[in-house]
Amino acid sequence: MSPAPATEAAAPAGGWTLTGWHVLGVVVGFFAIVIALDVWFMTLAYRTFPGQVSDTPYEDGVAFNRRIARQEAQARLGWTATAGAGPGKARVEMRDASGTPVRGLALTGRLERPATEAGRTSLRFTETAPGRYEAPVAQPSGAWDLTFEARGGEGAFEGARRLTWP
Repeated sequence: MSPAPATEAAAPAGGWTLTGWHVLGVVVGFFAIVIALDVWFMTLAYRTFPGQVSDTPYEDGVAFNRRIARQEAQARLGWTATAGAGPGKARVEMRDASGTPVRGLALTGRLERPATEAGRTSLRFTETAPGRYEAPVAQPSGAWDLTFEARGGEGAFEGARRLTWP
């Protein structure tokens, strides 16, 4: 028996073949372009953003310190607030540290949508029962953010709650 003749692969018609070196060159070239663009974008971003977030950093710091002082004074009061949504009204109930309703407060507030400024409404609350304050609302639907401020003889209280109407 004679051995089978060896078959040779046919050469492509154009005379050019893709080799491992070609593939390596394409991959290295691709990543070189990506890295070069990333470096260019980082350099551009670094040169155009000075790192300063505010034009008035000192004033912002003073305002922040005032806000911290108000929060500490509010914590010393020991007041708590609950808020709810009723048909055509927003309700806030205020209690002191012992759970007694806090009466005679001047309560103001603002309702606004969580994701947009459309429909922003100012509220003026009136005391309807001891420690219970209500404000009329023009039939909202969906989720709204209520921010309110209660002022009385003992101090002030700021709060924010999410309310939902059907």
